[in-house]
Amino acid sequence: MRLALMLGAGLLGVLALLLAAIAIGATPLPLGAVIDALRGGEGPLARIVVDLRLPRALLALLVGAGLGTVGCLLQTATRNDLADPFLFGLSSGAAAGAVFVITVTGDLLGVWTLPAAAFAGGMAASAIVLMLISRLGDRGPARLVLAGLAVSFLFMALTNYLVFAGDQRAAHSVLFWTLGGLGLARWDLLPVAAAGLAAILLFAAVFHRNFDALLAGEDTAHTLGVDVVALRRNTFLVCAFATAAFVSISGVIGFVGLMVPHMARALAGPLHGRFVPLAALLGAGLLLVSDIASRTALAPQELPIGIVTTSVGALFVLTLLRREG
Repeated sequence: MRLALMLGAGLLGVLALLLAAIAIGATPLPLGAVIDALRGGEGPLARIVVDLRLPRALLALLVGAGLGTVGCLLQTATRNDLADPFLFGLSSGAAAGAVFVITVTGDLLGVWTLPAAAFAGGMAASAIVLMLISRLGDRGPARLVLAGLAVSFLFMALTNYLVFAGDQRAAHSVLFWTLGGLGLARWDLLPVAAAGLAAILLFAAVFHRNFDALLAGEDTAHTLGVDVVALRRNTFLVCAFATAAFVSISGVIGFVGLMVPHMARALAGPLHGRFVPLAALLGAGLLLVSDIASRTALAPQELPIGIVTTSVGALFVLTLLRREG
């Protein structure tokens, strides 16, 4: 009953934040005009709502929910409370792919060039990590984290080289994209983020009992019939696919996947069937609030959303360390 109340309150909160994200911006819109536009109204304000602000708000919702869920599964699979997509090179690979397009090749595929390159970079990073741990013959969580860190630094170095050696006129675009932003939000790109969210939520729903068993340790999970190596590998693959989908549109948005699992676990307990849905709602709400802050803090200029989430994330980690200390 308590979980149902929390999920219901979370859903209502996300819907309220969705409306707020549409109404609040460099040019505030009356809430009545927003509701009228969502009901099918016509006019300039309706076009701003339907064509610009609603896709952006929905993208924040999808990406926030997805990154929160990815963080939940990665933290359990690696038994590392600081695990998130950054830790395994997934975000760095996607960033390198996008920066390569911005600084070297240009728009070869039109508007799909940047998302396609970022997605390819994220999947390439995941493939390298899996190849490394398979060659090393140890697929434990510690080795997976180390391989991920190595790949992350490798792609970060590649990104920095491309920025330095490429077209310097693109430096501003590169900086904004690597710090995250929702400026690419369009109706035709939303299915990419939706596919990533659907994949990670479906995987979590199907294997939530396996993740619960892993909480008791690998040996206990084995005795309960869980193939830990396969679960960890499949988790990484699905998380890589989902993260690449998100980053290919929103850029690199940090700390959402790290913070949200801790908050959801504190509220709903450690069982994945309970706290993963709450984490999805909390992630969506966090990114909606961050997007509102990014559009209003320096209005009419837009602050990269990654600056907002990183600032909040740094405070969160300090609070976590102080509490555990």
